[in-house]
Amino acid sequence: MTEEKILNVVASASGRVDKVLSMDDEIPRSIFSKKSTKIRVNGVEVKKSFPVKEGDEVELEYTEELFSGVKGEDIGLDVLYEDDQILVIDKKPGMVVHPGAGVHSGTLVNALVHRYGEEILSSDPVRPGIVHRLDKDTSGVMVIAKTRSAHEVLADAFKNHDLRKEYVAVVEGTFKEKEGLIEKNIVRSRSDRKKYTTSDSDGRYALTKYKVIGECTGYSLLAVEILTGRTHQIRVHMKSISHPIAGDAIYNPKSKVKELMLHSRSLEIKHPGSGERMIFISKVPERFSLLFPKEVSQLNEVASASSIS
Repeated sequence: MTEEKILNVVASASGRVDKVLSMDDEIPRSIFSKKSTKIRVNGVEVKKSFPVKEGDEVELEYTEELFSGVKGEDIGLDVLYEDDQILVIDKKPGMVVHPGAGVHSGTLVNALVHRYGEEILSSDPVRPGIVHRLDKDTSGVMVIAKTRSAHEVLADAFKNHDLRKEYVAVVEGTFKEKEGLIEKNIVRSRSDRKKYTTSDSDGRYALTKYKVIGECTGYSLLAVEILTGRTHQIRVHMKSISHPIAGDAIYNPKSKVKELMLHSRSLEIKHPGSGERMIFISKVPERFSLLFPKEVSQLNEVASASSIS
């Protein structure tokens, strides 16, 4: 089953239109290999090899595969909160959020189909229930939409940044300045499609706020707030200031730590039905305690004492 889509974007760089648009992580690369895909630049239909200039208006008309065939799987979920419109979970590291290239089972979407039946697919046919993502090895708070109306409201909130997300991360090294802002565009790497990097001109604007909340030999524990939502944002921004995240196999392959030390600790949203402001807090996992036992204990005392408000 497929869905017809039309997408209008502005070229963020100059070059072949397919390569320029592939820098946007919201545009599936696979569509450029389909004969049915139509590309128009400034109103004129062109081939995928057509050279665009930065600022050109591009219209994409293509079909996107839906997840209507996803099979339910009995995968346990750690539920923080649930009502008839939303589910909030504490995602474990290692879980992929939704099926994609090379991954067709064991995902959060497979778990949702098992839990709610195929009705969950009606919330959004392309990414059922999913309004935001966490990387496979990132743990922590995620909200899932159970209805189409909830999906629309929450998707708009994430798009317009009408929410607050805070992470904790262990990074390499220590800081002279104990808090700061990282304001750098993020763009897909030209040399490795699985990676992203920062750029002064290309890519998408990204803003990250951090504060040091603990230090030990060779490492810092940070509270991190992302004020935009880009793929691998914290991981790329931290690497860009020479403080890559410990255990990051992609951006810090020589790390002595074996697990990704990044956790989505809290998420504050407006309920899609009532409009009530709600905050959900996840306990910092045990893997962080090996380096920062005191700080993790203090953070988790706050999590235990907090109630949804």
